Amino acid sequence: MQTVKELLRQAQQKLAANNVAALESELLLAYALQVERTFLYANPESSPNRTQVDIFSRLLQRRLEGEPVAYLLGQQEFWSLALKVTPDTLIPRPETELLVETTLELLSANPCRVADLGTGSGAIALALASVRPNWELLATDISQPALQVAEENREQHQLKNVSFKHGSWLEALDGVLDAIISNPPYLAASDQHLQAGDCRFEPELALTPGVDSLVSFRIISASASKHLKASGWLLFEHGLDQADQLQSILKAAGFVNIQTRKDLAGHDRVTVGQNP
Repeated sequence: MQTVKELLRQAQQKLAANNVAALESELLLAYALQVERTFLYANPESSPNRTQVDIFSRLLQRRLEGEPVAYLLGQQEFWSLALKVTPDTLIPRPETELLVETTLELLSANPCRVADLGTGSGAIALALASVRPNWELLATDISQPALQVAEENREQHQLKNVSFKHGSWLEALDGVLDAIISNPPYLAASDQHLQAGDCRFEPELALTPGVDSLVSFRIISASASKHLKASGWLLFEHGLDQADQLQSILKAAGFVNIQTRKDLAGHDRVTVGQNP
């Protein structure tokens, strides 16, 4: 029987082209054994049984074929929340946490109503709800399977101040809001990134709106002011080369105090505007 140490070494060799081979090997083996990663460090000479080794081998092969680790494990951490993810939902990225941070910075800690459009797994809305239990979060998505995942995540973390509604962008909104936030699809259909990495396995609907990469921003910006109170905020995550265009779209829609924030890598990532 192979030991934990031997299984990890072999897996890391197979994933050698991946700069996080060691981490991914540990995550997959811990999942196969149904243990915490710390078990692997404390028990390197233990010998998993044949069923566990077979599960690990299948997971490793799927990873070698490019399938995202988050889908293999069925979850992804975001804002310290372990969130269920499936091929029906986009995998939450670390850079999206800037959208959460910016929302918290711009809005009062007092009770607020905030909408998250295109919520997917519910990551943004649930992150905000976990920090601001006195806020009311309304999250929408056009995908019913994605909303089911989001609802499961809400129940898992017992965040009662979030509700999910089915609809395209603003059509499911009601009442007056303090902010509207969105990480809409912003890759053009011809973008080469759609054929690389995790994007190959993620829902196309969440990645690209078609030929015009900015169409979702235009649709949301054109009607957002009708749902926002005076001085309310509209916040977008976008591609690293889209900030200037986003600022122009917000200006044309009548928003003021328009600004762009950079992510930890120094890339333009979030652009916001305020309703007059």
